[in-house]
Amino acid sequence: MASTATLPQVDHAHISAMAESVTLPPVVPHHEREALLLQAKTLLKQQDAVLVAHYYTDASLQQLAEDSGGYISDSLDMARFGHEHPASTLVVAGVRFMGETAKILNPEKRVLMPTLDAECSLDLSCPAESFIPFCDANPDRTVVVYANTSAAVKARADWVVTSSIATEVVSHLHHLGQKILFAPDKYLGDYIQRTTGADMLIWQGSCVVHEQFKARELMEMKRRYPEAAVLVHPESPPDVIALADVVGSTSALIKATLELANPTFIVATDNGIFYKMKQMAPHKQILEAPNAGIGATCRSCAHCPWMALNSLRNLISTLESGQNEIQVAEDVRMRAMVSVQRMLDFATNRPSFSKK
Repeated sequence: MASTATLPQVDHAHISAMAESVTLPPVVPHHEREALLLQAKTLLKQQDAVLVAHYYTDASLQQLAEDSGGYISDSLDMARFGHEHPASTLVVAGVRFMGETAKILNPEKRVLMPTLDAECSLDLSCPAESFIPFCDANPDRTVVVYANTSAAVKARADWVVTSSIATEVVSHLHHLGQKILFAPDKYLGDYIQRTTGADMLIWQGSCVVHEQFKARELMEMKRRYPEAAVLVHPESPPDVIALADVVGSTSALIKATLELANPTFIVATDNGIFYKMKQMAPHKQILEAPNAGIGATCRSCAHCPWMALNSLRNLISTLESGQNEIQVAEDVRMRAMVSVQRMLDFATNRPSFSKK
């Protein structure tokens, strides 16, 4: 069952306004793209740096990661790869919490980001100054936080999870008889609660991209493409999830385009994922699920405006200047490392872990 305890209010209107006000970088003209890719690749090599890019970043950055020996993935595998790679500098193309996670795992390495302005609506919806007292007021609950949170929030958590292992972790804790305080995504939390039956107190944050997918319009699109499979990220609203053929993390959705026989896919997640989907399944049709958009400034409304701040130009600028370095206070890092390491250990071994 889900707990009915009173939760702190989340200012969704303010967060949406922040997303709408983002000024996106100019599009790189095609004739400049190859020269910028070569310049960035050279700088990465010169500085013993490796690029780790999220599936939602610009296709040019994903290509650069592949071509330079880096990595493209979701936040869990980004964390793993950065931790295991010998490079002395990690360049994290994504949003700020991803850079912080890389620094938590790699205190000895320099961690850079193309921009420090790349926020995350889920992170913003769960500020440590309100989250920590709420956890303290509910000491009977195991605190499980999504990776889309600040280092300070992770430091207060017992477990960190990504969408690829969140259900498994909560199911495991539920079988141990533990009650859960889950933050920050209310839709992911609701999906996990319905899937596992765990007693969950769920923070009320949401993703400005996934929250905009619309069930009625998706049903109509399914009627127009009866051969299509619907792939949905669990940060989406429940009525959208209910229409899915596959619900899963970014990695799971990419895998579905390979494994399912359908010639067409309707995808309800950030359209940055299309680069890898089309690369992996070039013979299949990939369509964007209908959404309400998040403002007039978006080039495509199923794309995070903060992810779109990452560009080849600001990556090059960061490597040349050494700016945009991620720092995490050591006391915060050490406490956050406990919950992050539990995530990595669970994902690697899938054994039974009890709360320590």
